[in-house]
Amino acid sequence: MKRIAHVAAVVCVGSVTLLSGCTADSVPRTDHPSFTPGPTATSTVAPDAAVQLAKRYHQSGGANDVYGIKRDSGPAGVPLLIVWTHNPDGDAETFDELKGSITGFLEHEEGLSLKQGYLMDVFGPDGALQQRLDARP
Repeated sequence: MKRIAHVAAVVCVGSVTLLSGCTADSVPRTDHPSFTPGPTATSTVAPDAAVQLAKRYHQSGGANDVYGIKRDSGPAGVPLLIVWTHNPDGDAETFDELKGSITGFLEHEEGLSLKQGYLMDVFGPDGALQQRLDARP
């Protein structure tokens, strides 16, 4: 009987110790409302409206590899930009140039406000996700 009481006491003390570390403050917090990421792959065919927007982007001097740009509404109205590119190079430098070029075009030529930031997904030639960016302040 003493052995059962001893084991029960150890279990209770261990449980209390473990539970004392669990508080509401220990949960990771974020300043952004939750955002469920979009797909990690998409069709290699961009929708017609995205193709037309990419054509306007090319006419203003944008990258020829981009063959689709879709503007959508993300969480809390933040712009969600989906980009299709023929360029298989998804490295950071290429992405930085692309995002600057596309956001500049959308702001200056298309009148898109990026005051709330934006979300951007870039899909490569095989439809696989190359980059995902959350640029909200």
